[in-house]
Amino acid sequence: MLALASQGAHAASSTAGSKGVGKTSGKAPTKAVAKNARKAKPASVVRKAAVVATPASPTFGQMYGLHAVDDPLDLKSSVALVMDQDTNEILLSKNTQAVLPIASITKLMTALVVVEGGQALDEKITITEDDRDTEKGTGSRLAPGTTLTRSEMLHLALMSSENRAANALGRNYPGGLTAFVAAMNQKAQALGMTDTHYVEPTGLSSRNQSSAKDLAALVKVAHEVPLLREYSTTRDATVALGRRQVAFHNTNGLVRSGSWDIGIQKTGFINEAGRCLVMQASLAGRKLIMVLLDSTGKYSRIGDAERIRKWLTNNGLTNTGLSSTGSPQPQAQMTLGKAG
Repeated sequence: MLALASQGAHAASSTAGSKGVGKTSGKAPTKAVAKNARKAKPASVVRKAAVVATPASPTFGQMYGLHAVDDPLDLKSSVALVMDQDTNEILLSKNTQAVLPIASITKLMTALVVVEGGQALDEKITITEDDRDTEKGTGSRLAPGTTLTRSEMLHLALMSSENRAANALGRNYPGGLTAFVAAMNQKAQALGMTDTHYVEPTGLSSRNQSSAKDLAALVKVAHEVPLLREYSTTRDATVALGRRQVAFHNTNGLVRSGSWDIGIQKTGFINEAGRCLVMQASLAGRKLIMVLLDSTGKYSRIGDAERIRKWLTNNGLTNTGLSSTGSPQPQAQMTLGKAG
C-alpha cells in the first residue's frame, strides 16, 4: 500500500439559485383569471444555434497513411510487432520502422533510468508547481505539496501513468530535468534504439518518438528489472490522500482482467500518438514481446492484443516451434506491411 499526503482533485459543481415567491391571499383564483390563463400565448422559443462537432485531430500515423496498409488481422493499430523474447524471432510485423510519438510508453525509459541511477528509493520527493502539465493541461490527484518516496513515485508512474510523478522523478535526478533527459537518450543509444528521441520524462510531448523495433528492445531490457515488472503489473493500489483512501488502478485492462500472464507492460495515449501498448507476455510457454502503436478507439489496443493472441494460438506459434505431433513447424512470420 502506498501512503501519500495530498488532496484529490474534484470536479467543481454549481447550484442554481432560486427566488422567493410573494405571499398569497389564500383565495382561489376567479374563473375569469383561470380562463384568461388558458388562452395565454406561449412565450416565444429562443432557438439555439446548431453546434458543429469539431473533428478529432489526426494522429501522426493517420497523417502518414499507415492505417491504409493492408492488414489481414484488421488491427486498429497502425504499427504492430510481436517478437520472441528469447530468440528475437519476429512473428508479426506491421509498419515496424515507422517513427511515431509514443506518449506514456516514455515512462518505461524514465523508470529504467531512475532505477539504474542508483538514487535512494526511500528518499522523500515533493510534487511542486513545476510538475504541472503545461503541454496538454491534464490534471492529477497529486497536488503540489504531495510528498512521497521515490519508490512510490515510480510505482504510480508505471501503474497509473501519473505524469506529475514521472516529472518529479526526472526533476529530482542529479543535474535536474536536463541531465535526466540526456540520460534517457544516452540509454536509448546504448540499447541500439537509433529511431528514438526523448525531450521530457512523461510522454506528454509528441516529440518523444520511437519505432516498434526500438521499443521491443526497451521492453526486453526493462523486463530484466524485478521492480519494474512488479510496479507495472500491479492491478490496484489504495493510497492515502489527506484523510481519504483513494484507489489508483492500472491503466492496462489486460492486467486487471487477469486473463493474461504479463511480465511487464506500459500503456500510452496522447492525440498525436493514438492508443499505445507495449508488454511482455507468456503464451503457452513462449515469452513474447508485443508492441502496438497508434491504435484508434479507446479499447482498440486491447482488442488488437486479443486478436493477435488468437492468431498466434490458431497458427501454433505459441508452442515453441513444434506441432501437436512433435514434428518441426515451418518458421511462421506474418509481415503485414511497411511504412510509406
